[in-house]
Amino acid sequence: MIDRKHLHQNGYQLLRQAVPADWLDELRATFEAGVIGPEQWPVPRGPDWRHALVDLDARVQAVCRLPALLAVAGELIGEGFFLAQVEGREPLAGGGHQVLHRDLSEQRLGDRVTALVYLDDYGPANGATRIVPGSHRPGERLAPFDFSDESRALQLAGKAGDVLLFDADLVHGACRNHSGARRRSLLISYFAESLYASQQQTASLRNVQMDTRERFDPKDFALVG
Repeated sequence: MIDRKHLHQNGYQLLRQAVPADWLDELRATFEAGVIGPEQWPVPRGPDWRHALVDLDARVQAVCRLPALLAVAGELIGEGFFLAQVEGREPLAGGGHQVLHRDLSEQRLGDRVTALVYLDDYGPANGATRIVPGSHRPGERLAPFDFSDESRALQLAGKAGDVLLFDADLVHGACRNHSGARRRSLLISYFAESLYASQQQTASLRNVQMDTRERFDPKDFALVG
C-alpha cells in the first residue's frame, strides 16, 4: 500500500517490482524494435540516448494502465487525467548525464506526473535517475532550488520491473552511464484533463501515435493515509 501523506511530502513514489516479471522480455523486444535514430524524430533528440517508438504496443499500453501507476498519478494530479505519452529511452555508454532540473507543471502546480518504468536493473553505474525528495513545492508555491547543488540528491538503484513516479516539479536528472550496461526504460507522461487541448497541439512534434482520449478518475483508485 502507498502512503498518501508520504507521497505528497516527498513528491515521488518508487514502486518495486510493479511490472509482472513475465512481461519484461516482451517489453524489451518492443523497445528494440521501436528504436529510431535521434535525427528521425520530428524534433531531433540528443545523440547520447537511444529513443524508441513504443506507444502503439498493447503490452506497453497495459503497463501504462497498471492500477498502482494510475493510483499514484491520480493522487498527485488530484483531478481527472489522461495518458499523454509513452516512449522508450536508454542512455548510451558514456552518455545520458542530465543536470538537475524540473519538467515543470503547465497550468497549475501538480498537473503533470512522470513515470519511469525500468526494463533493466539500474543504479549509479548505468545512468539511473537521481531525485531530490521534497523539492517540488511547499504548500502551493514552487520551491526555489539551486540546480548545481547535488548535496540533497538521492541516487536510485533497483531491479527491472521497478517504476518511479514523480511530480513534474520534483528536481531530478539522469546520471552518466559509466559502465555501458543496458538501462532501457519507458518514459510515461500523465497529464491533468485540463491540459488535453494544448497537448494535442504538440502531439505530432512529440511523435505521439496512440489515442489519448481515455480519461482516468482518481476516485477509482484508493491510497492509504
